[in-house]
Amino acid sequence: MNTDQAPESASYPAPALYAVVIAHIRTAPWRYALRHRTYMWLIDPDRPPEPPVPLRPLARFDARDHFDGDRPTIRAGLEAFLAGHGVDLRGGPVLMLTHARVLGYVFNPLTVYWCHGLDGALRCVVAEVHNTYGERHCYLLRPDAEGRAVTGKEFRVSPFFPVDGRYRMRLPAPGDSLDLTVHLERDGGRPFTATVRGLRREARTSTLLRQALRHPWSTLAVSAAIRWHGIRLYLRGLPLQPRPEPRPPESEPRTPEDAS
Repeated sequence: MNTDQAPESASYPAPALYAVVIAHIRTAPWRYALRHRTYMWLIDPDRPPEPPVPLRPLARFDARDHFDGDRPTIRAGLEAFLAGHGVDLRGGPVLMLTHARVLGYVFNPLTVYWCHGLDGALRCVVAEVHNTYGERHCYLLRPDAEGRAVTGKEFRVSPFFPVDGRYRMRLPAPGDSLDLTVHLERDGGRPFTATVRGLRREARTSTLLRQALRHPWSTLAVSAAIRWHGIRLYLRGLPLQPRPEPRPPESEPRTPEDAS
């Protein structure tokens, strides 16, 4: 990892770290909130950062952790997903916000890909969602100039919500700060909101070490926190929803029969 390299262009920055606060706010049937501090990476998936050898266990970016997990690189997995939806970036740059694999473990509740054409214009955004059951699903979004997009909910994230409603997202590309919001909207209101907010840090060895010391086993801690709060909600009497049938692989476009 060249920790001191400068951005190549405004839309193609060098790797960066974001010290973030992830918040979940549930408003129905009662109010419940959680906050978790951690850090995330903004990378070019064509050239993932490589820390010095002793620190590589703290930051690995594996193709198996994204999309179907069967492509040789993360970029190849993204391209296969986009091709299934009729999108060809023709080699344009991509920015990827994600958690790295830390000490052999990774959990990515949300990975975001800002996908650009060769002219640097934003073509689309992909939001890749993982749940604690080891499943994943991707949403192809066409955000407006403010980074706002709406999509139907198609994937089970929480065992306490059925697979219905829609997501209203705000996913502007990160700059000096990071400010992402995802609202779940269902009939009668907005029962759940998730936010990811943070500040950019240079991707230096010293920065990685500081973040790793402040948040050891960072992705395991995120996964454990989600499970712990789920147990608390269940013990308070929140009912579990039936688990839906498995969905077809993300890289394969669905047929009209699949969607019926």
